[in-house]
Amino acid sequence: MLTKLKEILSKVLPDTNMDEVTEDTRLFEDLGFDSLAIMMMSMEIEDAFGFRFTEFVKFETVGDVCKYLENKIQK
Repeated sequence: MLTKLKEILSKVLPDTNMDEVTEDTRLFEDLGFDSLAIMMMSMEIEDAFGFRFTEFVKFETVGDVCKYLENKIQK
C-alpha cells in the first residue's frame, strides 16, 4: 500500500523525494501539507481506488493513510 500511496503523493507533491517517505512521515510537519494538499490527495485516492470519502478522516502520517486504505479496500 505504501508504494501505491507514494505514487499518489508524487502527483500532489511532485518536488518531494518519495524515497525518503516512510509510514512514519508526517503529512503536515514533514511533507508540508496544507488543506489544499489534503484535498488533492483525497481526490487522487478516490480516483485510484474507486471510492468516495463519506466522512472526515484526520490523517497525521503516511501510515495513517495506508491503514485507512487497507481497511477500506478489505470491506
